[in-house]
Amino acid sequence: GKAWLLERGYSTSVATVLPPLVVSTLVQCVNMPIVRASITLQDPQSTVPNIVASVRHIYQNHGGIRGLWHGTSAGILKTVPKYCTAVVVKEWMDTSVLPPDDPSSPTYDSDRLWRSAYKSAAAGVAGAALTNPLDVIRNEMFKTNQPIHRTIQSLSQQLGWYRFITRGMGKNIVAVAIPVGCTIFFTDALIQFSTNRQQPQRHQQ
Repeated sequence: GKAWLLERGYSTSVATVLPPLVVSTLVQCVNMPIVRASITLQDPQSTVPNIVASVRHIYQNHGGIRGLWHGTSAGILKTVPKYCTAVVVKEWMDTSVLPPDDPSSPTYDSDRLWRSAYKSAAAGVAGAALTNPLDVIRNEMFKTNQPIHRTIQSLSQQLGWYRFITRGMGKNIVAVAIPVGCTIFFTDALIQFSTNRQQPQRHQQ
């Protein structure tokens, strides 16, 4: 997506942010009923035994179809910035922080993997930490069935802004940073592997 946008004259910032913005928004909308059902299952007071029963329970008791997508706005506010932040941090690490790899080095391939690991770890942690308040809002909306503005008001009154912003951050970093970081790292690794396989074929031609 980024290369396609750059070829058509879009700026680097737009080409970097737009693909994860669009994809993560669509994924969040499609997955919303399952996300809400899984969070309902995690509630200690919940009596539903599985995802299917949880979806049925939400549909029957919380507004039908609309109930299944309740919290989509908060979910998008959580998921989209998370991936966009991770991608921006990855690009920043790549262009401004980490030194470039030396193609003539005998350890060039492993150096590229280590570089990707550093970028992925930083991107995952940043994406999780900076969007933690949005995760708190989303989960609270699922519990209370309140709209987003009332949820924010209630959380700030009950917890105070600092506790509201940092609530569950440790668990969130583990739950979010690891999969996001791994996704970025393995994507880079697959691209590197594919590039390395194509190079001998080009030389043979």
